[in-house]
Amino acid sequence: MWIPTEHEKYGVVIAGFRGTVPHGLSLEIGDTVQILEKCDGWYRGFALKNPNLKGIFPSNYIHLKNACVKNKGQFEMVIPTEDSVITEMTSTLRDWGTMWKQLYVRNEGDLFHRLWHIMNEILDLRRQVLVGHLTHDRMKDVKRHITARLDWGNEQLGLDLVPRKEYAMVDPEEISITELYRLMEHRHRKKDTPVPASSHHLFVQMKSLMCSNLGEELEVIFSLFDSKENRPISERFFLRLNRNGLPKCPEKPERHCSLFVDLGSSELRKDIYITVHIIRIGRMGAGEKKNACNVQYRRPFGCAVLSIADLLAGDSKDDLVLKVYMCNTESDWYQIHENIIKKLNARYNLTGSNAGLAVSLQLLHGDIEQIRREYTSRFTHGVSITRKLGFSNIIMPGEMRNDLYITVERGEFEKGGKSVARNVEVTMHVVDSSGQILKDFISFGSGEPPASEYHSFVLYHNNGPRWAELLKLPIPVDKFRGAHIRCEFRHCSTKEKGEKKLFGFSFVPLMQENGRTLPDGTHELIVHKCEENANLQDSGRYLKLPFSKGISLGNNSQAVKTTKESFWITSFLCSTKLTQNGDMLDLLKWRTHPDKIAGCLSKLKEIDGSEIVKFLQDTLDTLFGILDENSQKYGSKVFDCLVHIINLLQDSKFHHFKPVMDTYIESHFAGALAYRDLIKVLKWHIDRVTEVELHDHIQEVLKAQEYIFKYIVQSRRLFSIATGGQNEEEFRCCIQELLMSVRFFLSQESKGTSALSQLQAVFLSSFPSVYSELLKLFDVREVANLVHDALGSLPTVMHGDESLQAVKLQSIGKTVESHLYTNPDSRCILLPVVLHHLHMHLQEQKDLIMCARILSNIFCLIKKNSSEKSVLEEIDVIVNSLLDILLRTILEITSRPQPSGSAMRLQFQDVTGEFVSCLLSLLRQMTDRHYQQLLDSFSTKEDLRDFLLQIFTVFRILIRPEMFPKDWTVMRLVANNVIITTVLYLSDALRKNFLNENFDYKIWDSYFFLAVIFINQLCLQLEMFTPSKKKKVLEKYGDMRVTMGCEIFSMWQNLGEHKLHFIPALIGPFLEVTLIPQPDLRNVMIPIFHDMMDWEQRRSGNFKQVEAKLIDKLDSLMSEGKGDETYRELFNSILLKKIERETWRESGVSLIATVTRLMERLLDYRDCMKMGEVDGKKIGCTVSLLNFYKTELNKEEMYIRYIHKLYDLHLKAQNFTEAAYTLLLYDELLEWSDRPLREFLNYPMQTEWQRKECLHLTIIQNFDRGKCWENGIILCRKIAEQYESYYDYRNLSKMRMMEASLYDKIMDQQRLEPEFFRVGFYGKKFPFFLRNKEFVCRGHDYERLEAFQQRMLNEFPHAIAMQHANQPDETIFQAEAQYLQIYAVTPIPENQEVLQRDGIPDNIKSFYKVNHIWRFRYDRPFHKGTKDKENEFKSLWVERTTLILVQSLPGISRWFEVEKREVVEMSPLENAIEVLENKNQQLRTLISQCQTRQMQNINPLTMCLNGVIDAAVNGGVARYQEAFFVKEYILNHPEDGEKITRLRELTLEQAQILEFGLAVHEKVVPQDMRPLHKKLVDQFFVMKSSLGIQDFAACVQASPVHFPNGSPRVCRNSIPVSMSPDAARVIPRRSPLSYPAVNRYSSSSLSSQASAEVSNITGQSESSDEVFNMQPSPSTSSLSSTHSASPNVTSSAPSSARASPLLSDKHKHSRENSCLSPRERPCSAIYPTPLETSQTTNSCFAKWNATSVPHSIRDCIREAEELVGPVSALSETRPAGKSPNLSLPSVSHERRMLFNHIGDGALPRSDSNLPGSDKVVNTTPSSWSLDSGKEARNTSESGKLISPPVPPRPAQTASPARHIASVSPSPAGRSPMKGSVQSFTPSPVEYHSSGLISNSPALSGSYSSGISSLSRCSTSETSGFESQGSEPAVTVPSYSISEEPVRKESKTPPPYSVYERTLKRPVPLPHSLSIPPTAEPPALPPKPQLVRPNNLENSSRRTEQVPRPRPLPRKVSQL
Repeated sequence: MWIPTEHEKYGVVIAGFRGTVPHGLSLEIGDTVQILEKCDGWYRGFALKNPNLKGIFPSNYIHLKNACVKNKGQFEMVIPTEDSVITEMTSTLRDWGTMWKQLYVRNEGDLFHRLWHIMNEILDLRRQVLVGHLTHDRMKDVKRHITARLDWGNEQLGLDLVPRKEYAMVDPEEISITELYRLMEHRHRKKDTPVPASSHHLFVQMKSLMCSNLGEELEVIFSLFDSKENRPISERFFLRLNRNGLPKCPEKPERHCSLFVDLGSSELRKDIYITVHIIRIGRMGAGEKKNACNVQYRRPFGCAVLSIADLLAGDSKDDLVLKVYMCNTESDWYQIHENIIKKLNARYNLTGSNAGLAVSLQLLHGDIEQIRREYTSRFTHGVSITRKLGFSNIIMPGEMRNDLYITVERGEFEKGGKSVARNVEVTMHVVDSSGQILKDFISFGSGEPPASEYHSFVLYHNNGPRWAELLKLPIPVDKFRGAHIRCEFRHCSTKEKGEKKLFGFSFVPLMQENGRTLPDGTHELIVHKCEENANLQDSGRYLKLPFSKGISLGNNSQAVKTTKESFWITSFLCSTKLTQNGDMLDLLKWRTHPDKIAGCLSKLKEIDGSEIVKFLQDTLDTLFGILDENSQKYGSKVFDCLVHIINLLQDSKFHHFKPVMDTYIESHFAGALAYRDLIKVLKWHIDRVTEVELHDHIQEVLKAQEYIFKYIVQSRRLFSIATGGQNEEEFRCCIQELLMSVRFFLSQESKGTSALSQLQAVFLSSFPSVYSELLKLFDVREVANLVHDALGSLPTVMHGDESLQAVKLQSIGKTVESHLYTNPDSRCILLPVVLHHLHMHLQEQKDLIMCARILSNIFCLIKKNSSEKSVLEEIDVIVNSLLDILLRTILEITSRPQPSGSAMRLQFQDVTGEFVSCLLSLLRQMTDRHYQQLLDSFSTKEDLRDFLLQIFTVFRILIRPEMFPKDWTVMRLVANNVIITTVLYLSDALRKNFLNENFDYKIWDSYFFLAVIFINQLCLQLEMFTPSKKKKVLEKYGDMRVTMGCEIFSMWQNLGEHKLHFIPALIGPFLEVTLIPQPDLRNVMIPIFHDMMDWEQRRSGNFKQVEAKLIDKLDSLMSEGKGDETYRELFNSILLKKIERETWRESGVSLIATVTRLMERLLDYRDCMKMGEVDGKKIGCTVSLLNFYKTELNKEEMYIRYIHKLYDLHLKAQNFTEAAYTLLLYDELLEWSDRPLREFLNYPMQTEWQRKECLHLTIIQNFDRGKCWENGIILCRKIAEQYESYYDYRNLSKMRMMEASLYDKIMDQQRLEPEFFRVGFYGKKFPFFLRNKEFVCRGHDYERLEAFQQRMLNEFPHAIAMQHANQPDETIFQAEAQYLQIYAVTPIPENQEVLQRDGIPDNIKSFYKVNHIWRFRYDRPFHKGTKDKENEFKSLWVERTTLILVQSLPGISRWFEVEKREVVEMSPLENAIEVLENKNQQLRTLISQCQTRQMQNINPLTMCLNGVIDAAVNGGVARYQEAFFVKEYILNHPEDGEKITRLRELTLEQAQILEFGLAVHEKVVPQDMRPLHKKLVDQFFVMKSSLGIQDFAACVQASPVHFPNGSPRVCRNSIPVSMSPDAARVIPRRSPLSYPAVNRYSSSSLSSQASAEVSNITGQSESSDEVFNMQPSPSTSSLSSTHSASPNVTSSAPSSARASPLLSDKHKHSRENSCLSPRERPCSAIYPTPLETSQTTNSCFAKWNATSVPHSIRDCIREAEELVGPVSALSETRPAGKSPNLSLPSVSHERRMLFNHIGDGALPRSDSNLPGSDKVVNTTPSSWSLDSGKEARNTSESGKLISPPVPPRPAQTASPARHIASVSPSPAGRSPMKGSVQSFTPSPVEYHSSGLISNSPALSGSYSSGISSLSRCSTSETSGFESQGSEPAVTVPSYSISEEPVRKESKTPPPYSVYERTLKRPVPLPHSLSIPPTAEPPALPPKPQLVRPNNLENSSRRTEQVPRPRPLPRKVSQL
């Protein structure tokens, strides 16, 4: 049975539980759970991370923890009772865990590892806290470390700042908002603006001395030197180096590391230097021999100097190398560092070229204890401390020092009978009174232990040596008295013995008999001569002698003997126990000299403060002792001395001695009667404040009043204790009289800055410190009344002394901070006077910082939800007194400009924040009663209106993001909670007072504006928070956005007819609110739009304003990232439901649909723009949105904006042509006028003409960069016309030159022809603008199918590549996925004229082949009906699909949507006709080129002749005869009579062309190819006989064949071809597509290295300057593709429809295996046809010859490779660079048959709807070519045959007649082409010229070998025949240039023109690209032999086509 738990309420999961049992709750380790019930070892409850999901779990998986329960029952809340720091740590680490993993994902490795270490460190600290074994201090330290690390991590991760108090998080509801603000501010300042350290320290570490001439031990002495004052400022750091220049004791860091401590900020300046003196220990001369002397001397070596300013820049820890210098003369050694600093180069030089001192220096900042904590390791390992000379800037009580500093300065000595000067060494000892030498009291410096004696360094032969060596004598005080210093002088001999001979000594006592120590300063000591053996141990013998020439100490009155020898030392005492001041000693011994008391008291002020504080207690005892004994005589003087000492402690240097005085007062002060005299003297001074002569003295007294009152109070307490409280009334009266004098003194008004106001200021500054003393003697209320009276007596004049006003406010502030104010009883007395002064200052806007601090302190004492009566009364007083002025103050300070300085700006932010926190505190404390009283207090509605406007404005300011730092979320949430509570109170007043006849638009608008920006605050968007943070916010405050949204809706409903005032102004703000992803908020707010539509409909009869505003705002809001798909659906559904019953439902539905569609596009656009790189998706989405704005919304400005966004995208992607077309859209909207345009986007204010000119130039530049020079020329002409019309010849000249340069580029530069790909996007997961649509895309340069497929899959990484080309079914359309269907398509050029003309260079033609393309196609071969195994041509049909785009390519995008699909089926007969036409045209072209010597290499002609003749002999055309010329076919297809006749004509025509070609070939064939030619002639006669041709004249009813250069030509006309009507149109079906390529070569299994024999019979042709590119169908062999697609995109079709006729079922193609990729695709492009490996050569050929039925090309290749090896191997023996051997006898007849079959050139029929000029074929280079790297196309019309006239065909089946003109051959050919053997099989990704229909069954290799003569090499630029579908096609004539149809204004477009389409629709180019009217002749001259077609007939046919409508350009409204 489940029982509710009592104590087991909270626990942590310690083992994972999967929850596999019924009702089980899945848990992970570390989850916290709340337990509700228990039963038999199971708990029921929920995880706190997901409280909505409840379940059961094992109890032994849970570790229970203590927790307290709030609201017991159904909604109980469990709070763990653990330490708050532990709770925070746990929750923070959980949040960090998720974010830490994201750091790894975002590749932020540095922060990832740092955070990982911090998390581990926090976990370790957490364990220590949980164990609970830490001491209190250690626990505090651990918590400090934890919170510091938590704050660091939160800051690094951008989390919120946590307010803490004593390391624990504070609940903002439990403290006042002002206190919360202070905590936040403190932590923020601590984080952002560290307090500059006042104390600094220099860390020095000696590394080594680098010098070449070492070999002796060294002493290195560091010190700090002040060059300004020319004195050392620190002690010395002394260390010893060994002979190698390294520290002698490396194992003792304190010996070579030191910290120079207590440097003040004033000492961090450039004239403070680190000096390093180096002394060597060794021989006298550095170059002496080792055996010269065994005695070691200290000798100067070198000096180095470094300015401390060099360390200030970086605090570098890197080692520094200091240069070491040596003085030129030893006598300058004492000042060598000064010379180096002053750069007196003549006095020193480098000790060596490579000498250097390596040291490590670092400046550390902060208190010494802080340094110890931060650099623990350094102090742990050991570091010596080097002090400053003397006391530090701050003297601490208890600091014990007794250091005597002695500087050995110099000496003056006689020669002593020597011929040269002496080598003097000084030895120093410290000797006590008994004559014993004190051990270890001479310190050379820190880092070296003290020694018993000191030896100076020796200067060679110098009787006046200067040493300047500083020593420290740390002699204890008890040994100081009686001790003296003795200095002995010895001459150091340089002889072998190295003796040191004593010749004199000096001494000096350290203390006089009266207790005074040796005075500071320089002392000239007498040098007493003595002998070598003199006994100096008996100090009594010489102490009686005089020791100094300058002073005489003690009783030593002996006469000083005149001597020339002297010795100088400088002494400086730093002692806290001894003094050198006699006046101080006299005062302390006042009882021994009573007569000197007055003098001693007078001299006290002259004594140095450090001397006084050293003896502070003794001095105070002395003063009060004198006061007790003779108060009448010395009372005033003692009072003055006491004031002097008290004020001395105000000095920062002695500030720390205040606690010493406090301790003295509490524990040692014994003057029980002193209070009388102190009160009396103090009152005397206050009563005389107006006396000018006492002004300074009284000021000093008033400064000291705090401690005077302390002495008074303590004295009175001592007296009361001693007497039992006697004279209490007398004392009270004295105090009252004193305060009466104070009140009178304060009430005096002063004018200007008088002495009186200064005294008042001094008194007020220290008066609050007296309160605590008065409270020791008086009741709280009494003291409060006294203070109230005193503060109330202050003058209220604000125009007086400003300094006094500031001090007055500071005094009030201290009063509020005092203990007196914290007591409620006293607070109610003091609050009115405090508020009175605050109100005056705020009203004058003075001292705002102090006012803010006082107000903060006032509110800090008022706790939240305090219902005490006193608190409510206080709130009443504050509201009445300060609310209004507080609002005005906030408005005032926030409207000021922020100060420029960083410090001032921080201060400005502080004061603003404090006032805001005070206002929020006040509003939070206000109850219903307070609000009601406030609203009732306004006498008029105007006052109420002003108040509401004011408070709404303030709230808007508080909501600003810059009001608080971004990580102050806690503060923002508290502020918002207060604001929404207040708004709810005030909205009632708004409804009651400002509706109906009292309606006020301004106040309502202010209200709505506030509500909207409240909801839109970033800190309230809970969706952005972590789950734990969101949960906490919801628990504490709920979702305040929903609350405010409901309030908005409620207030809106109350408006009634006044709603019209806010339409459309509030549409944008409300729309912004509804875009917030909060379902409840959206449900509340969206219906308001229906209300707006309804009211607008009532007013205007429509809601155009609503629609316009919605559309305008949607774009800007959604571009900011607001809104989502859910919102779109919700918006649509809610509003549609709302308008169901409205009379205006239809227009409403239309509006909603428009807005919804716009949202779809904007969401897609936003999602696309999030991606980093520019891709097609971004561009396509922008195009979709741009068109939507133009066509559906007619938003001109938005349209232009998106034009420029699209332009920028194109530029970024380097789509320069598309960028130009895009900018043309804007250019279209402009005219050549002088209308002024405003500044817009990046355009300045300019005229329309100037902007259009700028656009033109930019567009021309982009057309140039995109190599679309023809379009650029048009624009050059248009702008040139403008320049000409304005006679701007300078610019006209430039434009003409630019135009000429574009012409040059057309002719000189090579352009790549892009490939085109059809892409289908299927599935609901695609963006709206792509979903279930198909597009044709213009590929990038060099981009093949597989690269394009990979790019698309990269752009859509979740897309699935479809493996077939069939039309997808409905399941794919509706799938929740992305499917991509990609294959290549062939462009169908629109402009045929240039392509049809002869002699036009390919550079010109190439533009028209791939530009302004509307239509694309692809073919699919299939068998219809029963397939004839003997001759498959009888049933092989081609399904041709034509795709028609909405716009032509290229355009404003690289892809455009397919608007229409047309499917046509072509019969086998039509295919045969087309194949023969193409082959004949190719033969004519090659023969013409050869005839005119355009071809230097005749291999293409040879190959073509061989392919056709050999194939014809072995089957070729015979297969067509068998299929179509038999009686059975003619009877069954009577409608094909004309076509059969046409086919027969073509066969006869081909034979005639071959005969002429052989004649030409004979003239030019090389000698080594004569055998091949003879063979071709023999085979030709066999071919003629097989065709039954004996005489051409009998067969061809036409005029004689006429070639341009004497070659025969048959004239023919196009014969109408009839097709069955039902064959014209079929249901559109997808089929495999051909993959276009632009002028590129492909390689196959037979390419690049095929043998000469193979090349001879492949049937591939190539001229020297033209390469014929093929257009194979998808069924064509893909053996040659080097650009095939990746195998994941394939094509399939039912194998029954497509299988090769002779393949077994197992080899038939299947839907699963097929691939659109041309690479590795079977030769049919559809079916894999593997051969059995067991076949042999003989069986293969036997089978072939027996059946005479061919396999597919792939089959043949496979058979050949299996039987005779790879075909490519046939050419391996040919030497590189040689032309292949053209002889054929070496090839067997069977192999020839095989390769003749492989090389057959049958091509499929062309589209019946295409003009003849569309049939242009590009082939790959031949292996016969010597220069296959060049690309060319056949543009020659020479060699065309004109077929004989034929009867007219019936109208219903009429086909366009071809008018083929006889033209001149192409100009001279190019250089011979070289290269490797190329495949004869074109790649399916090769470029398809629009006229050649290569998707023929012939290419599948499934024809008989007899068709090989119709090789796919037979290509033509202009085919003379074209079949027709069910719709009559338009005949496109080849115009004579002189009689071209006239277009606009009777002008002819030049071949580069961008002109309007007339066949299908106009080209969607802006009209600015239309042809300008010009009278110039056409660019291309007419050809003399061009036959003129019937222009009128064709023109009339053209006009039958209705052009595509396009919108007229609109005016730009000043854009």
